[in-house]
Amino acid sequence: MAEGGAADLDTQQSDIATLLKTSRFKQWKKYVGFDSWDKYQMGDQNVYPGPIDNSGLLKDADAQSLKEHLIDELDYILLPTEGWNKLVSWYTLMEGQEPIARKVVEQGMFVKHCKVEVYLTELKLYENGNTNNVVTRRFSKADTIDTIKKEIRKIFNIPDEKETRLWNKYLSNTFEPLNKPDSSIQDAGLYQGQMLVIEQKNEDGTWPRGPSTRRPKKKIQGSS
Repeated sequence: MAEGGAADLDTQQSDIATLLKTSRFKQWKKYVGFDSWDKYQMGDQNVYPGPIDNSGLLKDADAQSLKEHLIDELDYILLPTEGWNKLVSWYTLMEGQEPIARKVVEQGMFVKHCKVEVYLTELKLYENGNTNNVVTRRFSKADTIDTIKKEIRKIFNIPDEKETRLWNKYLSNTFEPLNKPDSSIQDAGLYQGQMLVIEQKNEDGTWPRGPSTRRPKKKIQGSS
């Protein structure tokens, strides 16, 4: 796997893989005698794994915020859900930590292939007219625009009955409506650090940003 990319696994779209620190996995293999040629420490309490601790993979306590440039097999391995659950049932998970679970997503524009999405896409979210309160969240490339919109509504406590629109902000004053709720982040072309703006409909039925689509300019015919 390339540095910082997605890991190669025999997986299908929508599967889940969980990260485990490589040094921890090697310690477990020694303790259980996993490799036939390395059994001299099998059952030795000096190498007993104890509770799973993935803190070395994280930038902070946020289970979704990984250190940059982690490399598959060198820094972490990817376990299927069944394998992860067995390890947790045997050794438990360090208090305060959450599983670092990642989705298998379909990638590629022309040739499709499935990859574990180790690094999520970080998006910056704010309400229209309030750029002082920008909230950062991470999403899978497989998440839909509708999923993002629901998360933003929850973040900013927007009532369910309130009609909203979502915009993609490109430059200082360039916006594009995100009006296809079933489109994925990948399909919509959203990238790392992209700013998204949510606006609420005014009481009089108008929108603060005006119409979401511009009328095409009339072509002026030149005189012949």
